[in-house]
Amino acid sequence: MPARARAYVHWADAHIRRKGAAMKSTDTAPAAVEAAPAPDHKLQLDAWPFYWITRVTNLYLERLEVELKRIGLDVPRWRVLMSLHAKDSSSVSEIAELAIVKLPTMTKIVQRMVGDGLVTCRTSAADGRVTEVLLTETGHEARRRAWAIARQVYAQAFEGVTAAEIRRLNAVLSRVFENLY
Repeated sequence: MPARARAYVHWADAHIRRKGAAMKSTDTAPAAVEAAPAPDHKLQLDAWPFYWITRVTNLYLERLEVELKRIGLDVPRWRVLMSLHAKDSSSVSEIAELAIVKLPTMTKIVQRMVGDGLVTCRTSAADGRVTEVLLTETGHEARRRAWAIARQVYAQAFEGVTAAEIRRLNAVLSRVFENLY
């Protein structure tokens, strides 16, 4: 087993033990709790949903990164471009939240993108403390090209998966997200 996987198993076992100790025993445990391995059980990675979620996400981002490099972009820039697709402008903090990146990191990414000519920034008219980010014409073109690449990677990832299965997957992941949020 690779070192990363061993580290993950160790972390997961310790986390399960901590959560198990914190939980009170009841006769009506939720099905998810009953399905989770007992604290002293050796975790089988292929039965652990977060193992698959992490593996799929990492592999998707690796493939996307390779394809984006062909047009001079990377995943952080792609995330900004995609975050700006529905609005004329967004604040740096809104983009950071959508892109799942810490605010100081997103600020640096946006600054690099300004240097690349992909975005411009302005102070919000509504709140002078807020910096708004806007796509330039070059940014709009980069977003169009990046979206085409992302669609290709998406199509490869979901080949043979039905639309109903994708909707079900999204519904389950959304519920898990809400449980953790």
